Amino acid sequence: MRKGIVLVWDTVKVFGLFTICTLLFYYGLLWVNQEYQNYHRYDEPQGKAVKVIQMETTDAGSTWGDRLQYFLRNGE
Repeated sequence: MRKGIVLVWDTVKVFGLFTICTLLFYYGLLWVNQEYQNYHRYDEPQGKAVKVIQMETTDAGSTWGDRLQYFLRNGE
């Protein structure tokens, strides 16, 4: 009888530890989500930002082959 009670008590302790760790992980994820939810990645740069690339306008008469070469050369 004593071994059964010890086994049940150990099981309750492991379950409690698992529950506490799960709740800590869950609320940690909520905290990280809240931190990055207001992070604006796509805002206009401020300060001395410089435009890195200037898009080339393609002629209306460019052929399919010209566009393929442009894609293979520039990846765009």
